[in-house]
Amino acid sequence: MPKTRQILVTSALPYANAALHLGHILEYTQTDIWVRFQKMRGHECYYVCGDDAHGTAIMLKADEQGITAEEHIANMRAIHEADFNDFLIGVDHYSSTHSEENRLFSELIYQRLVANDHIAQRTIVQSFDPEKNIFLADRYIRGTCPKCKTADQYGDNCEACGATYQATELIDAVSAISGATPIEKESLHYFFKLPEFTDFLQHWTRDGHLQGEVANKLAEWLDSGLQEWDISRDGPYFGFEIPGTPDKYFYVWLDAPIGYMAIFKSLCELRGIDFERFWAADSSAELHHFIGKDIVNFHALFWPAMLHSAGFRTPTQISVHGFVTVNGKKMSKSRGTFINARCYLEHLDPEYLRYYYASKLSRSVEDIDLNLGDFVQKVNSDLVGKVVNIASRCAKFIAQGNAGVLSENIENPQLWAQVRDAQERIAEHYENRDFGKAVREIMAQADAANEYIAAREPWKLNKDDSQRQQVQDICSLGINLFRLLVIYLKPILPQMVAASEEFLNDQLDWDSVHTPLTGHRIEPFKPLLKRVENERVEAMLEASAKQAAALQSASQSEPQSSAPEDSEPLAPQIDYDDFIKVDLRVAKIVSAEAVEGADKLLRLTLDLGDSTRQVFSGIKSAYKPQDLEGRLTLMVANLAPRKMRFGVSEGMVLAAGSKEGIYLLEPDSGAQPGQRVT
Repeated sequence: MPKTRQILVTSALPYANAALHLGHILEYTQTDIWVRFQKMRGHECYYVCGDDAHGTAIMLKADEQGITAEEHIANMRAIHEADFNDFLIGVDHYSSTHSEENRLFSELIYQRLVANDHIAQRTIVQSFDPEKNIFLADRYIRGTCPKCKTADQYGDNCEACGATYQATELIDAVSAISGATPIEKESLHYFFKLPEFTDFLQHWTRDGHLQGEVANKLAEWLDSGLQEWDISRDGPYFGFEIPGTPDKYFYVWLDAPIGYMAIFKSLCELRGIDFERFWAADSSAELHHFIGKDIVNFHALFWPAMLHSAGFRTPTQISVHGFVTVNGKKMSKSRGTFINARCYLEHLDPEYLRYYYASKLSRSVEDIDLNLGDFVQKVNSDLVGKVVNIASRCAKFIAQGNAGVLSENIENPQLWAQVRDAQERIAEHYENRDFGKAVREIMAQADAANEYIAAREPWKLNKDDSQRQQVQDICSLGINLFRLLVIYLKPILPQMVAASEEFLNDQLDWDSVHTPLTGHRIEPFKPLLKRVENERVEAMLEASAKQAAALQSASQSEPQSSAPEDSEPLAPQIDYDDFIKVDLRVAKIVSAEAVEGADKLLRLTLDLGDSTRQVFSGIKSAYKPQDLEGRLTLMVANLAPRKMRFGVSEGMVLAAGSKEGIYLLEPDSGAQPGQRVT
C-alpha cells in the first residue's frame, strides 16, 4: 500500500447560465472516478466544485427573466446540484463563486499582485450601448461585414468571408442587447502582466504538470509572445468590485479559478481541515484540476502565474480531456443529439453512461464519441452479460445447496490468484487516468471467470447428488471472482457495487481483494442492473429533439430588436457568366490552428494537389483545429488574396451557418485535392 497522500481535486466550475449537458457529465464522471479510486485506496482526498456565477451573461439572463442575479444563480445551482447527485458525482462540497470566501480570496490575490507590481493600468476605447449604459464585448455587437457586406456578423470577425476588423468598422452596427447604435467610449482598465511570467511558465508547463500535447500547444503560445491580460470589467457587471476602483469589477475568469480555493476553504471550516496544508507555497499535498481543452489557457497560464505571484502553491496536475460527440457528430440541437443531463436521467440509468465514458477515457485529449449503438451493446455485453451474469448464475446454487453459505475452500486457486493479481495493473491504469485500459483489464478477467464457469457446467453437475459439493465449490469461486470484479469496478459503478455489497454481505475497499470469502453467508440474489433497451435510447433522443425545438421556437417568438432573422433576403441576382468565374476546388486541410488575438478565426493550410494555400476562416466556434486536419473541404481557389491583420488569406473555404452553428462543406468520398467542382 503506498503512503497515504493528501489530495485536493477540482473540476471546472459549470457556468450558472444553463443546465448541464452530457459533455459536462464526461468531465465530472472522469473526476469522480479518479477521486473514488483514491478514497478506496485510503488516501485523504477531497473533491470540490461549484457554480461559476459571475459575468455579463448572468446579469443579462436574470434581467430577461425579471429576477435578481442572485435569484438566478440560486435557481441554477439547485439544478446543477441535482444533476451532480443523480449522476452519482460524489463531491465533498458544492458551492458558488458568489460567496464571501471567494470575495476575500479574490481581493487578497489581487492586492498581492499589485504589491508585486504585476498589475498595469491603461485607458482603452470600447463600444458602449447608450440605452443600456453598458460596455459591449464583441459578441454583443452585430452588423454588416465591411468586406463582403454579409449581414448579422459579430463585432470582430465575419463568419461568411473570414475577414477580421474592429467593431467600429461594422456597417449599421447595433447592440445585440438593446438594438441601439453603439458609441465609442474610453475606460481605464487593469491588466495582469502575464508576459513577465514567460520564463516561469516555460519551465512549469514542461515540468510534468500537463499532458505532452497540452504542453506542446502552450509552447506555441509562449514562443509567439504572451499578452497582458485584461482582468477588469466596467459596471454594470455581476461580480466583485475591484478594491479602491470606481465602478470596476473583476473579470469572471479572474475569480472563477480562485473559487477553487474559496470552496475548499468553506469545506475546511465545515470539517476542521487545515487549509494551509493544501495551499501554502511549500505544501506537500497534491492539487489536481480536471478541465476541458477549451479552457487550457486560463488554467495552465493565467492561473499558475497568479498563484506564483501571490505566494500560493501551483497545481500538481492539470488533466485535460476532449469534447463529447454523439454518433460521430458534434452535439446538435437540430438533430436531437444535444442531450441535457436531466433528459438523459429521465430515460436511462446514470451508471450506463458512467461505464461507457470510463471505457473510452484515456490520458489523451482526444474527443470522446458517444456512439449510441455501441453504448447499448457495450453495457449489455460487459456489465449484464459478463459481470452480473456471474453472480446470477452462481448465487442460486449457493442458496439452494448450502443455505447461502459459501464453501470453505477455493476450488481453483490459480484462477483466483490470476484475477486478484490484476489489481496492480488496474490500479496503475486508474492512477494514470487510463480508465479505458482499466475497463479492458477488468473485462478480460470477467471473460476468464465466465469461461471457467462455462467449462465446469455446475448446472449439469447439480443433477448428480454425489457432485453437489463440487457444485458448491465451483459456484463459491464464481461468487469470489464476481466480488473481485466489483471491487475493481467500484470507482465507476458505486450504485451497482453498493447493491453488490448487500448481496455479498460485505463492505468492499481496495484491499478487500487479498482475502476471499470462505464459509461466509451471502444474501439472496436480486437483479443488480437491467439491460439497456433501445426503445429508451430512442425515447431520450426524441425528447431531446422536442426540447431543442421548443427552445428554438421560444427564441424565435421573442422580440428580435438587435439582429436580423435567420431567413435573410436573397442577394441581387447575378448572371451565369458571373458565377462561372468562381473556381471551386476540393482542398485537403493539412493543418489548422487558432489565430492568437482572434476569437473566431482558424488559420488553415490547404493542399490543392499541386500547391498549398493559407486561408483564414471564421469557423473556430464550430471546430477544434485537430478535428479538421486531414478532412476535405471546398474552397474558392481564384479569389484574390486578402491582406488581413493576421496575415494574407489566399482563398475562402465554403461553410453554411445558422443559429445551430457553422457547418464546413465537404465533397463526397472519393474526391481528390485540386479536383475542380462543377
